[in-house]
Parts: sequence; C-alpha cells; structure tokens
Amino acid sequence: MIKFTLNGRQVSFEGNPLTRLIDVIREDLGLTGTKEGCGEGECGACSVLRNGHLVTSCIIPVGAVDGDEIVTIEGLRDTEQGRCIIESFAEGGAVQCGFCIPGMVMAAQALLLTNPDPSEEDVRLAISGNICRCTGYDLIVDSILLAARKGRGLW
Repeated sequence: MIKFTLNGRQVSFEGNPLTRLIDVIREDLGLTGTKEGCGEGECGACSVLRNGHLVTSCIIPVGAVDGDEIVTIEGLRDTEQGRCIIESFAEGGAVQCGFCIPGMVMAAQALLLTNPDPSEEDVRLAISGNICRCTGYDLIVDSILLAARKGRGLW
C-alpha cells in the first residue's frame, strides 16, 4: 500500500505502483484540477508540488511518492497564498482557455516560495516548463509579478 499526504490529508493507494501519479490524483482520488496535456512531462499542465518542489505528475509513478507530501491546485486554492495567485491571474487577465492555468499557478507558487520578490526574468524562467497556447505568456508573467506585490509577507 502506498501512503502519502495529499493537500494536507493522508491518502492511500492500493494498486500498481507504476500507475502515474496524475491518474491516481484524477481517477482514484477525484481531483480533476490537475490537467493532462502531453503525457510526457513537457507541457506543465499536470504540475503539482511534491515536498515543496514543482514536478510533472504525468511522469511520476505513484510508488515513488510513498511518504511524500503532494499539493494540487485544489489544495493550493484553499490557502491565502493560492487565493492571492489565482485572484492576481484573474485581475491580470492571464486566463483565456484555462487549460494551462493550474500548472502555471503551481509554478507561480513554487517560485514565490523560494523567491517572493522575483524579477520578470525570474518569472519567465520559473514558468519555462509550462506551455500556454493562448496568451503569449506576457499576461501570465504580469499576473505572477502582481501576486508577488500583493502577497508581500505571504511567502
């Protein structure tokens, strides 16, 4: 049995340890905010935090997260930090189709946890593993910088 903490609560999975983490999160645990884009760890749509670090859940076998702490967009959105980022994305007009946004929000959180006052270059580097086909990235970058300003003291 594989046990890990998901969004602050202990969960377990009895099944093939090679099952992808994204499939366990979405199918077995019913948290569909984490999206699957490429299935190869290249687009960032499936990004989650694993022990505080940004990872792509489509290439991680669930057996590898035994004992770990995983945070998805559902867990982040219920925090003050998450609300600050999400509200900044809305205020900054960063959301168009919305498919990449959960991964972008998770990337923003990972960045702001380690660098609460990032430069534009820092933000662009932090989201470089996330693909957006709608916005051209500028509004997303601006929104993350807005979250950093609005959330001073949160990170």
